[in-house]
Amino acid sequence: MAQATTKTKAHREFYRIDLEGGWSQIEGYPEGMVYRTLADDLDDAARTGSRTRLIRWPAGSVLPEAVIHETAEEVYVLEGDLVVTDAATGRETAFPAHSYACRPGHVWHGPFRTETGCLLLEIHAYPAGESGG
Repeated sequence: MAQATTKTKAHREFYRIDLEGGWSQIEGYPEGMVYRTLADDLDDAARTGSRTRLIRWPAGSVLPEAVIHETAEEVYVLEGDLVVTDAATGRETAFPAHSYACRPGHVWHGPFRTETGCLLLEIHAYPAGESGG
């Protein structure tokens, strides 16, 4: 049987984050929705670890479909606004900077849009003890 490799998040003390460069397009998302990874030991195959990243959406961005993740997710709106549509009711709620969401894995959420653009802190993590295998 092959042994699973384990990656570990790097130990990094406080450092300044370049908010101008180093962003990557989020695969499968509309153009301009970008991310910058801060820490990552997420292993989808082993269903372990977590990932912390910044997400930036330009003004007027729309994610028209609800999404679901295997991982738990936390999102903190650092700047701008995030408008969330309740898929069941169609009701939209705008969340300004300093709004927060925490949801377990396997929960549908969205659609989303932003009027002014937004900068989000996003954390995805597999719950301890949930590894597949």
